Amino acid sequence: MVIDEDSKGARSAAPLVHSQLKLGQARQTLSNKKCWNNGEHPCPQPPAILRSPFCSSILSPPLHANPATRADHQQLLTTRTTPIDPHCPLSPARREMDSRSQAPLKSSSFSSATTNKAAREVDRNLSLGALRHGDHDRRGAPAGAATWEQINEEGEEEEEDGSGEPGVSALSGEIDAFIAGHDAGVSIPEATLEKFAAAVEQEIAQSENARDKWAADGKGELLLAAIARVGALASVLAKNTEASAKYTSGAHRVTAVLQHAMSFLEDEFHALLEPKAADTCKLARRPASFEQGGHEADRCVLRPPDNAAHSAHAEPTQPYPPETVDRLRSIADTMVGAGYVTECTQMFLVARRNAFDASLRALGYEKASIDDVVRMTWEALETEIATWIKAFRHTIRKGFTTEHDLCAHVFAGRHASVGRAIFADLARCVMLNMLNFTEAVAMTKRSAEKLFKVLDMYEAIRDASPVIDAFLSVSANDEPAAGCNSDALTDLKAEIAAARSRIGESAASIFCELEGSIRADAGKQPVPGGAVHPLTRYVMNYLKYTCEYNSTLEQVFREHRRRDDAGDNPFAAQLTDVMELLNTNLEGKSRLYKDPALSNIFLMNNGRYMLQKIRGSPETNAMLGETWARKQSTNLRQYHKNYQRETWNRVLTLLRDDGVLTVKGHVQKPQVKDRFKQFNSAMDEIHKTQGAWVVSDEQLQSELRVSIAAVVVPAYRSFLGRFAQTFSAGRQTEKYIKLSGEDVEGIIDELFDGNPSSMTRRR
Repeated sequence: MVIDEDSKGARSAAPLVHSQLKLGQARQTLSNKKCWNNGEHPCPQPPAILRSPFCSSILSPPLHANPATRADHQQLLTTRTTPIDPHCPLSPARREMDSRSQAPLKSSSFSSATTNKAAREVDRNLSLGALRHGDHDRRGAPAGAATWEQINEEGEEEEEDGSGEPGVSALSGEIDAFIAGHDAGVSIPEATLEKFAAAVEQEIAQSENARDKWAADGKGELLLAAIARVGALASVLAKNTEASAKYTSGAHRVTAVLQHAMSFLEDEFHALLEPKAADTCKLARRPASFEQGGHEADRCVLRPPDNAAHSAHAEPTQPYPPETVDRLRSIADTMVGAGYVTECTQMFLVARRNAFDASLRALGYEKASIDDVVRMTWEALETEIATWIKAFRHTIRKGFTTEHDLCAHVFAGRHASVGRAIFADLARCVMLNMLNFTEAVAMTKRSAEKLFKVLDMYEAIRDASPVIDAFLSVSANDEPAAGCNSDALTDLKAEIAAARSRIGESAASIFCELEGSIRADAGKQPVPGGAVHPLTRYVMNYLKYTCEYNSTLEQVFREHRRRDDAGDNPFAAQLTDVMELLNTNLEGKSRLYKDPALSNIFLMNNGRYMLQKIRGSPETNAMLGETWARKQSTNLRQYHKNYQRETWNRVLTLLRDDGVLTVKGHVQKPQVKDRFKQFNSAMDEIHKTQGAWVVSDEQLQSELRVSIAAVVVPAYRSFLGRFAQTFSAGRQTEKYIKLSGEDVEGIIDELFDGNPSSMTRRR
């Protein structure tokens, strides 16, 4: 709010002089009643300064007042006054003031305006008053007339008469009686209205210049009570047409004081709501002084920051100390009761919104446009999503609860609905801004690595709904006047549900695109050694982490991917489809190997890896169930049998006596020699080839070696025992019998370790 400083200074001094004039005039009027009856001269006329346009301007309503209040004030301005009886014993000054009150000049006492030189001179004369020009008044006044000094002395005596609160306390009883009984015809002297308004304005002026407006002496509470009484009085005068016509001048005076009071309370309300801003730039207001010839403009004094405050990084549990909340409640109650609901609520809402944004920035969250989010790299977006989730959870779990309690404490009692409306607007503003980020994330290109962060966002949004429902249930139990608050929270709940739906659809689509990725992986290059394929590792690790969100994904698929054949759990059905698709893909890749034995090793490796990952994850095992695990185990046994048939059946055939090695009980030495040669060559080829094959799972590797040795080693020892004596000792034996039983065991133990070698190099 921009305030012309000269006009502001004039307003702070004008009420005091005007009050003193009116008090002295009323006293002089009573003392000179006999003079009027005898036709003598009345009391002296006030100076012409009180008839200036400035005095009329302070009677007009402020531009910032709410529409209802301005309408009431305009009614006062436009009401026709009662015709003045020429025989009524009123002084010429009083008649002239009444005539001016019928058509006051329209200007705002709290708006910025350009003041010309003449107006500034009037301002100085009014603020300095008769204390500076007392000698001139005494010389210019007629004999027997009351001087300005006498009027001031009488006003001071009047103000000091009564309790410890001069003027206001003495007149409050009459004002309360008039407010309570105006409908029953209770009247009050117009001079009393003006005296009371002047007394309240004097208290405001003194409080404006005080360093501690809310000291423990109770003056702040008394001032708020007086301002509340002025608001009630203005409301009575504005709503009662008869009273408006009867108390035109007094009503204008009360209205002007009310506007001044509301401007004062707005400043105090803002200073309490934003204490840091108030500490950074404080207005050094000089107290009113009659020694200066003009007004000193307010100066903004920049104070050094409080190091202790800046060093404390921990956010307090409550935004304000209890005594500050009490003061805020008192001021809010006064402003709302006076009809300044819009000004009070807007100021509170803006201050708390700024504080809320500051708390989110302290958590690292910064607002970003949708275009900025869409253009982010995944590494940057992943960091932003993590920060958003942290800020969102803070907002739901702590921020909203703190703001709801603060609104309930500041706007309590008969104004509780105002506090609920503020909280509803605040929550909606904050939440809509944060939900825009979810919309931007849902618009980004979908890829498998985004699934987990998207699911984290989905869970955060899902958990927000019960909190909003709790606030809605509180509003539902309140009076019907809070229906608009419930509507705002209901709209917020709908926005949260829409954001949850967008993120849920995005998560379901990302997971379903995994099937497309598996189908698209149709590489023509086999994995060396029949090892586990990278696709198998990727898919199984992906599913392992995915199943940690099994309950969330089950909820997502129920909402966005409902299938008729899914049974009770649509996500489990989708997971089974992925596993079947992976098996089909791996079977196709196994056909890339020319050696059927290696194809089976490849299938064994990948199948065993899949089974181990499923059994190592309780969540995934629960999703797929024991049926799938048994089926996978059966497939593994079949791959094992196929491998032994393709590799070792041919070796065992060489060690079998099929009627060729012995004929009619005689060993056929050439055939025996040939069998030993073939066996040595086969074992060397197997050792060289399958030693380069890879079985990464130690348990599977051991099972394969044991199963091979259990078949081959006994068969070879039996064959060796039968036909070893066929050869003579020496070079012939060494030429054909190159392997012992232990050597065969050693060869088998070196299979599947990924190190190709031969028996020659081994020796």
